[in-house]
Amino acid sequence: GQKYMTAVVKVFGPLTRNYYIRAVLHAALAVPTGFLLSTILGTVCLGIASGIYLLAAVRGEEWRPIEQKPRERPHMGDTIKQPPSNPPPRPPADARKKQPAEVGG
Repeated sequence: GQKYMTAVVKVFGPLTRNYYIRAVLHAALAVPTGFLLSTILGTVCLGIASGIYLLAAVRGEEWRPIEQKPRERPHMGDTIKQPPSNPPPRPPADARKKQPAEVGG
């Protein structure tokens, strides 16, 4: 799900990859939202995000994009299973294991 954001982050380089910069940006965005009562929840969310980014930056984490690897085509011999030996309708597996009892009178 980060395919489009990966392109944006790659364009701006280390400026957007650095978590210290993200923490400062979120903290700066939280300041104006704290002045109105209706945006207090947004202020709290931006403050928490700023703290999380700051903690990640202190621990040395860095954002790295997830690159898609080229898919290998499966070999046809590996994907084909053994076909069933009984034609349908088949009895349940436990009934097939038991030998049929001879009907006596």
